[in-house]
Amino acid sequence: MNSHLKIFALIACFGLTAFRYPAYAPDEGMFPLSELNRAGLKQAGLKISEKDIYNPGQISLVDALVRVGGCTGSFVSPNGLVITNHHCAFSAVQLASTPTHNYLENGFVARSHEQEIEAQGLTIRITESYEDVSDKILSAVAQVKDPVERIEIIKKRRAELTQEAEREDPTIKAEVSEMFMGKSYVLFRYKTIEDVRLVYVPRQDIGEFGGETDNWVWPRHTGDFSFLRAYVAPDGSSAKYSKDNVPYTPKKFLHVNPKGVDEEDFVFILGYPGRTFRHRPYQYLEYQQQYLLPFTSELYDFQNQQMHNAGKNDKAVELALATRIKRNANVMKNYRGKLRGLRNIDLVKQKRQEDEALAQFIASHPDLKTAYGTLMQDIDMHYKQVFQDAEKELWFSHLYSGIRSMQIAHIIGTFQEAIAQQSTPGLQKQLFDYNIAAVKKQLEKIYESYHTTVDQNIGKHLFALAYNFKGENTIATIQKKGFPDSNAAGTFIAQTIDSSKLKDKNKLFADVLNSVSTLLAYRDDLLNLQQQFAEESENFDTELTRREGVLNKLMADYVAVKEIYQSKNFIPDANSTLRLTFGYIKGYSPADATYMSPFTSIGGLIEKGNSGNPEFIYPQAIKEEWLKKNFGAYYKKEIDDVPVNILYNMDTTGGNSGSPIMNAYGELVGVNFDRAYEATINDFAWNESYSRSIGVDIRYVLWIADKIDNAQFILKEMGV
Repeated sequence: MNSHLKIFALIACFGLTAFRYPAYAPDEGMFPLSELNRAGLKQAGLKISEKDIYNPGQISLVDALVRVGGCTGSFVSPNGLVITNHHCAFSAVQLASTPTHNYLENGFVARSHEQEIEAQGLTIRITESYEDVSDKILSAVAQVKDPVERIEIIKKRRAELTQEAEREDPTIKAEVSEMFMGKSYVLFRYKTIEDVRLVYVPRQDIGEFGGETDNWVWPRHTGDFSFLRAYVAPDGSSAKYSKDNVPYTPKKFLHVNPKGVDEEDFVFILGYPGRTFRHRPYQYLEYQQQYLLPFTSELYDFQNQQMHNAGKNDKAVELALATRIKRNANVMKNYRGKLRGLRNIDLVKQKRQEDEALAQFIASHPDLKTAYGTLMQDIDMHYKQVFQDAEKELWFSHLYSGIRSMQIAHIIGTFQEAIAQQSTPGLQKQLFDYNIAAVKKQLEKIYESYHTTVDQNIGKHLFALAYNFKGENTIATIQKKGFPDSNAAGTFIAQTIDSSKLKDKNKLFADVLNSVSTLLAYRDDLLNLQQQFAEESENFDTELTRREGVLNKLMADYVAVKEIYQSKNFIPDANSTLRLTFGYIKGYSPADATYMSPFTSIGGLIEKGNSGNPEFIYPQAIKEEWLKKNFGAYYKKEIDDVPVNILYNMDTTGGNSGSPIMNAYGELVGVNFDRAYEATINDFAWNESYSRSIGVDIRYVLWIADKIDNAQFILKEMGV
């Protein structure tokens, strides 16, 4: 393949009784598999061997774990059945829905394999193995002083190790994950399953009960679960969706314990938590509190207002924008929770005091002073630079994700430039023909949730913000146009979008992407504007790369000396790799004279439904069965009801959505889906007194499937 073709191809593809140990207090920690011996699981209450959880070369519980998109899931049958969250399947259900067949609103139940439908956009990833490759990466930069060169070599070395692993075994996907910034790296090997199908998804007023009112809040009454199935080719290899594919047979699947759990029971979670930032200096938290969290949450709030307005009287538009709205709302509330948490416990001040004590410790030890004498000042200098143009960095980081027309212009402009650089018409056509399908596929994905008026209004908002930036934050492309005020800047981008063919997928595909000549001939004001932004951001991106290199080395030293200071090895921050956390079913007191018990019930759900809040509407069948006390085997005596959601003091974050909650014997007793509002700060700090996570009790999952949706086949397949 021509090297230019390769480059652009990359650009375009953007039943036992649970045992109680209430006296043991778990520490924070999302333990990597290699660190399970440090967790103290047997002392805490684990009744199986640690090797039953993870045993290299042998089958263990980790073989039942999968990553589903950005979430976690687990196999619960020998036929590739996966349980995860409703919100993890949300986008796939939305894509399968139409105003006529609205699976998002009405739910979906496939009573046979033939009725299962493609879960568009979802893949399943299974961890096959991992290997520490820190020496292979860091030895390449041991003598490198230039920060840009350092970070580029690290990126290159990570890519090389990934490619080597995939050449050795073409059936896997490899990824080198940074465990501690600039300090340790691990090569993970994954099996990817491309054919994922919807099996059973409860209706929206069960799976999303409480909506944004209850999001990140306890008490919860949400049936946040769904069932998917993994399919592979008849020979067992990964394959794209095909009617010829067969259900995947996992090495291991979890057994369901329909008796659930009681208060103070030991529980643990395996999953793929996203990212935490606990091993960072106080200035990082200051950046979050002053800049990133308020900027992003306010922007997402505005975007959602525009999308809600657009879909108010148009069901098709409402469905098309549903996933964008849900993702924005989730991040927005999470960020506002973090802001409140940072302020409530004054975490920046706490971290500053810790860093001051660390600086004194370095200064009082001659050997450390020699090695790390300027470390704390260098960190401070780095963040002063970050603060100077933080608004500009955040604005550019949301330019393409916010203004989708600009993102489309970027793809078209990049494609045009790549073709124009070819020396002959023949090579130009070859490049066009090779990439056109991938480019269209990428654009199709954007247009699925594109709405011109929404895009114009978001553009107006971002341009008005940029008009008012001063000093180091000035967006030169906007200032050079000499707008008299912010309204004029907003009007300009709205008109620019309106006059472009890029707002209309059909016109773009028919008139612009028809051939090499039509693509190269097309110009408009939106493409020109995108090019101006690209040129302006190029130098800024170089500076950001330099800072990334500086920070990479600073954080490696920061963690190294902090481990000496605290006389312990840290558990690395979460980074989307497989981790274990453990704790107990446990309530908490978020405020004075307030205690939150760890179970909610169907009766509580019905009470919320009486409030008049439209987000608390639920299927009447739930009330009918509850009034008849048709609880079946899912009844919990202590609450005289069927438990709906559960609360526990495990250490979770984004990516743990869909993680299986297991009892002391490794049996499935629930599915993790959220945190309490006070625990949104978990990404920066964990505390047993307020860090609580939320899951759906397996008894509620089974009750809904059995008594409400008549999906008894699910219970039978899981052996219940």
